[in-house]
Amino acid sequence: MQTIKPIKLGSKKTNSTEKLTSVEMGKLWATYMGNSMGKCILSYYLQNVEDEEIKSLLENALNLCVEIINTIEGIFTKENFPIPKGLTEKDVNIDAPRLFQDEFYVHYLKYTSKAGMSIYNIAIPLVYRKDVKEFFRYCMDSTMDLMEQINEILMNKGLINKPPLIPTPENVEFVHQDFLNGFFGHVRPLHALEITHLYDILENNATSRALINAFAQVVKDEEIRKLFEKGKKIITKNTDDYLKKLHKVNLPTPSFLDDLVSSSTFSPFSDKLLLFHKMEMFTMKIRTFGNAMAVNGRHDMALIFADALIKNSGFVQDAAKIMIEKGWFEKPPCATDRGN
Repeated sequence: MQTIKPIKLGSKKTNSTEKLTSVEMGKLWATYMGNSMGKCILSYYLQNVEDEEIKSLLENALNLCVEIINTIEGIFTKENFPIPKGLTEKDVNIDAPRLFQDEFYVHYLKYTSKAGMSIYNIAIPLVYRKDVKEFFRYCMDSTMDLMEQINEILMNKGLINKPPLIPTPENVEFVHQDFLNGFFGHVRPLHALEITHLYDILENNATSRALINAFAQVVKDEEIRKLFEKGKKIITKNTDDYLKKLHKVNLPTPSFLDDLVSSSTFSPFSDKLLLFHKMEMFTMKIRTFGNAMAVNGRHDMALIFADALIKNSGFVQDAAKIMIEKGWFEKPPCATDRGN
């Protein structure tokens, strides 16, 4: 494959004191927060894993987390930017009893790798400082390599099925007005992009539902437990809606992972970490709904995504309120308040 032809640019003086832009600050901060949580969770997983291949995968993921954290700390220190507190060893008890089966770890890594790649994917076109740009490209490349290992293990161990097959088109066609129908008249089958995003959301929901089941089982704070129960209902309702759409056109769907959660009620994580994690996962759901709505063409699907968007946004809002009330919500970098 031919590479992109280089462009010769005129010389430009580099500014060794180039400041971080708002995008660079924001994405570095978000990446640090997410990986500080990942470090805690993966450290616990590694204390409760038997499969050697899955253990190696967890070690690769943890090493990447630590490398990312150290690199960001180096950039922030150079800029006199306060190192975020994030999640620390105080938020994890690595000696807690096993909460998940080994298989769950692989699905979990796939989910969180998708989340990381969505951050890096947005950051790369918007960062200009050379060291930050190279850092995010490294994060993206490394996470893609990790995703390749994740998918290989999932397939080799028979832990997942590939997305559904559909017929190859026989010729090029142009659509008519009924292409948008979803409630009345002739309703066409789902097209490939709609199937893609439905399958992706269902795959994510399987992991998210198992995780929130586990979290509701071990969380100590009753208010947070009730919120997790509410989140479980939202995920289940969304999942049922998407399953019906794929089953209607006789397409297979991802399997649930609820059976991979143990019966332990001893929490390996602080309530702060549990709530932060679920708030982040529901935030990712909102991003995936936006992507799905962008390529959707049927009115009924648009309504389902819009309803899911509202309910998931409500969960994030409720979680944020509790985080703020308990003094757990760490403030991201902000613009100057000129009015104050």
